[in-house]
Amino acid sequence: MAKVWFVGAGPGDPELITVKGMRLLQTAGAVLYAGSLVSHACTRYAAKEALIADSKGMDLAAICDWLITQAQGNRDVVRLQTGDPSLYGALVEMMQPLEAAGIEIGIVPGVSSAFAAAAAAAESLTLPEVTQTVIFTRVAGRTPMPQGESLAKLAAHGTTLCIFLSITLLAKVRSDLLEAGWSDNAPVVVVYKASWPEEERVVRAPLAEIAAACQAAGVTSQAMILVSPALGARDWPTLQRSKLYDEHFSHRFRRGLYPKSLEMMEGGKVANPHELSKPK
Repeated sequence: MAKVWFVGAGPGDPELITVKGMRLLQTAGAVLYAGSLVSHACTRYAAKEALIADSKGMDLAAICDWLITQAQGNRDVVRLQTGDPSLYGALVEMMQPLEAAGIEIGIVPGVSSAFAAAAAAAESLTLPEVTQTVIFTRVAGRTPMPQGESLAKLAAHGTTLCIFLSITLLAKVRSDLLEAGWSDNAPVVVVYKASWPEEERVVRAPLAEIAAACQAAGVTSQAMILVSPALGARDWPTLQRSKLYDEHFSHRFRRGLYPKSLEMMEGGKVANPHELSKPK
């Protein structure tokens, strides 16, 4: 019996699929792609003789039946999903019936739209002494949020938020962020179809104005909302610089400007490299 691979197609640009994902497409006998979210251009890597189908009109049972039928026909199968299969998809729900049918599965990660959105906006999701934490979340809609995972509670940490599947709920996003202590002047970036050639759009506005700005730009779906204390940092006059390339910072590949700190090294390895960044 053949194997079913769940492959992350990435955020939209067909060149952002992984090399492994592309190779699996080239050798698969059947490909089922999520046409409502995955660009059809991603299927260009598939073999000419491969059976290619779009799942946008299928429910879960139909998708699983299709995958099982193709695998039982001794064809290696690729289920091509948007972004990364482990984020906001029905991965587990699809795996269970496949495994019950005795079909082997494999998973290939993909580039998340969160990272594609940050790249499109030229933003860093983390910044030294500003935020070192990134939260992936969403606003409750048809799918409720688990206990303790409301946006207001998560936003209270003041870290970077990548808010998925919530572009139609910007009023709720604003109210939750205000409840969490964010200002109406807090910068927000919304990226529509991040990385999609000729379709990507980046919308920037303060929290109080982001809904109107998105409406004016016609952004009503397939968008990532970025909220972070690090937004716009490339325009700041001063930054707390990373220790990664600090000339005073020693690690096992490079000596800093404080030779005495090398006494802390044992057997050629740094015992505590973070201590070496401190002037003596």
